[in-house]
Amino acid sequence: MPSQADKGAAFRALHEGEPFVIPNPWDAGSARVLEGLGFRALATTSSGFAYTLGRLDGQVTLDEVAEHVALLTVASDLPVSVDLENGYGHDPEHTATAIRRAAEAGAVGGSIEDFGDELYAPDHATERVAAAVEAARALDFPFTLTARAENHIRGNPDLNDTIARLQAYEAAGADVLYAPGLRSADDIRAVAQAVSKPLNVLAHARLTMAEIVEAGGQRVSVGGGLTWVAVAGLAAAAERIRDDGDFSVLDVRLPQLREWLGE
Repeated sequence: MPSQADKGAAFRALHEGEPFVIPNPWDAGSARVLEGLGFRALATTSSGFAYTLGRLDGQVTLDEVAEHVALLTVASDLPVSVDLENGYGHDPEHTATAIRRAAEAGAVGGSIEDFGDELYAPDHATERVAAAVEAARALDFPFTLTARAENHIRGNPDLNDTIARLQAYEAAGADVLYAPGLRSADDIRAVAQAVSKPLNVLAHARLTMAEIVEAGGQRVSVGGGLTWVAVAGLAAAAERIRDDGDFSVLDVRLPQLREWLGE
């Protein structure tokens, strides 16, 4: 089993190589399957994990996230990066604590976003990133910090604001930059050309991996997307059972399961 330092170095190296997909498992089982399918790193999903607890996104505590991360890092040998939302508090010390807790749980990366009850003012948001960077640099292994500009999905889809925020977070020391909600190759390209650190892009159905890479994306995540694919399949099958008494939907075989789980 690789050490945390080994995982941290491997995760850092991924950002220096070819563009890659980092899928988002919602539990230990999905993490094992994604590892078995050949992915090289994993990222948690706050919305997907909240779903496993029967809650909505934003309703999970840092203690619960740390426990979740510990389960994933035991289940999988892959590097794990953690969606730490806003750091579970508004102040810079909250982001620093969130980074330390994620690292203690076994993660080698994590993201901090600039939205709490509202978008943080740019100066305050940058101070929060700087505190997270300081905490990450104090660890005894490479920890890859991602800084997120949330304005595109929080009622302020201003690309100039996105770029200004990400440039400030880069200057504060963030290793990876991320703006969820970029919907076109042109927007991705504009952001990628304005920063020098690797850019994470949130995948969506109207852009291919090739288009994202051509526009400058280095890392592509799926957020809660795979969770909702699984939930949609569950609901569709359950509705046929409920409405039609049709149990044929249960006729599913997974001969690869042992292989996926490494058994």
